Amino acid sequence: MPFTAKETKRNEKAKDIMNQQPQVPEGLFQKCSKCNEIIYTEDIIANYHICPNCNNYFRVSPRTRLSMVLDEGSFQEWDKDLPISDPLNFPGYRTKVERLRAASNLDEAVITGEGKLNGISVAIGVMASDFLMGSMGEVVGEKLTRLIENATKRRLPLIVFCCSGGARMQEGIISLMQMAKTAGALKRHDEAGLLYISVLTDPTTGGVMASFAMLGDVILAEPGVLAGFAGPRVIEQTIGQKLPEGFQRSEFLLEHGFIDKIVKRSRMRAVLSFLVASCGEKKLEENEALFNEEDVD
Repeated sequence: MPFTAKETKRNEKAKDIMNQQPQVPEGLFQKCSKCNEIIYTEDIIANYHICPNCNNYFRVSPRTRLSMVLDEGSFQEWDKDLPISDPLNFPGYRTKVERLRAASNLDEAVITGEGKLNGISVAIGVMASDFLMGSMGEVVGEKLTRLIENATKRRLPLIVFCCSGGARMQEGIISLMQMAKTAGALKRHDEAGLLYISVLTDPTTGGVMASFAMLGDVILAEPGVLAGFAGPRVIEQTIGQKLPEGFQRSEFLLEHGFIDKIVKRSRMRAVLSFLVASCGEKKLEENEALFNEEDVD
């Protein structure tokens, strides 16, 4: 018996559904940029946003970073929604910043505020690589300077997670002035006898590396971080020599004395907590074994 028109239409619809490509929910999987494996996102999150296959470190958002380091629910943001700075009226720049603000739920390339680390109050700033590559313009410099000055005024230890492509050239020399401004604030913080911990994450380059990123009393870094002022290719072209393997990676910087310690992401909270608790107390020698425990996989 031939199919009725209704049955034929229903069968054709069923065939269309069967022939369709399966739909994978957005964000269910991520591809590792190092080993190219497709990995279940939940497995990455459970592993501190590190590839379980090759130990490659995924970049994390500032709020994720804060949740990994600070006591739950303790963070209070400072200086949110400062007005956009566009001193050169650079074509399309203001529109780009406004679009990024709407898309990223960030007002700029850094989040600053106060939180608790194992019950101890700290001033903390975290830079965002996905907001114009963490570049430092006037607003970023102003937020960081206010963070440092508030930490000094309130006598709080200071922690900054650095991640940047350098100064923001759409703002010209104004962006370069932020290097001196943040460095000056850190000098006053140091003169007050207060602790500043700088944490380098991938990448930390340009004017940020040449200013507050390298001015910490203690400078930590995650494994495999690219950190330097000019890029390796520019340096090679300038000096006419081939650079050593791993040049400007955190392991190279540790070997040559530019940083104090490489810390795995899973131990970052514990190491920061130890350093903050030791601030102002002569406990570093007593706990030297804890601080020097091997962190690199």
